[in-house]
Amino acid sequence: MHYTLLFYERPEDFAQRNDPEHQKEYWAAWPLYMKAIRESGVFVSGAGLEPPETATTVRLRRGEEPLVQDGPVADTKEQLGGFFIIDVPDLDTALAWAARCPVPPGHLVEVRPNMVPRN
Repeated sequence: MHYTLLFYERPEDFAQRNDPEHQKEYWAAWPLYMKAIRESGVFVSGAGLEPPETATTVRLRRGEEPLVQDGPVADTKEQLGGFFIIDVPDLDTALAWAARCPVPPGHLVEVRPNMVPRN
């Protein structure tokens, strides 16, 4: 079954990605995690996302033109920073991979089953 691991980050985490003083520390653990998940054979797809301020949101409204806005959907402390789609036998295995993610303590990794296409 496919599960998506959604990695949420705070604004300061997004800032560290490109800050010369913190960039190396931010990226240090991700290659090891990515290597482990790929070598395990469960990796299907994934990508890091650019910071929330680069987002464009389209709100669809019945009978009206779509409303297009700059920025992410929610104005919260944490925003979606990236995702992996993994193919594992069950939720417990997906949760184990989420627990290995190299985010700082207290950060959020959402684990969600992918919908099976319906005919």
